[in-house]
Amino acid sequence: MKNIKSLNDLDIFITNFMSRWGITLLRYSLGIIYIWFGILKPFGLSPAQELVENTVYWFENPADFVPILGWWEVIIGVTMCIKPLIRISIVLLFIQMPGTFLPLILFPEVCFTTFPFGLTLEGQYIVKNLIIISAALVVGSSVRDKP
Repeated sequence: MKNIKSLNDLDIFITNFMSRWGITLLRYSLGIIYIWFGILKPFGLSPAQELVENTVYWFENPADFVPILGWWEVIIGVTMCIKPLIRISIVLLFIQMPGTFLPLILFPEVCFTTFPFGLTLEGQYIVKNLIIISAALVVGSSVRDKP
């Protein structure tokens, strides 16, 4: 019986820790990812550079769009890390996010080894955004929480 109580106490401790810190850590994780991936673009260091340029083919010079997107992502990341600015971050993120899925439609040969399930590295890079969308929804649900 004592072991069960100890396991229950441990479970309570762990779940309380996750409840207390989970959304905060998720918010900072999103912020760091956006800042990190974003800052690479203005300096020409992003592995997604060519994919982004090909995706925004309607721009006169698509290479000019990549740094703009990068700074947009940095702003998403910074505003995600500043609690009173989360709403701004969420809006910017959800404006940006549909464009990240365009290559799946425009360049299936780049994103899939075998359509629709066999993903290339580029396809995996894009599909992982489903987690970012879900994380943003969870973080966004906390904006009315008391600090």
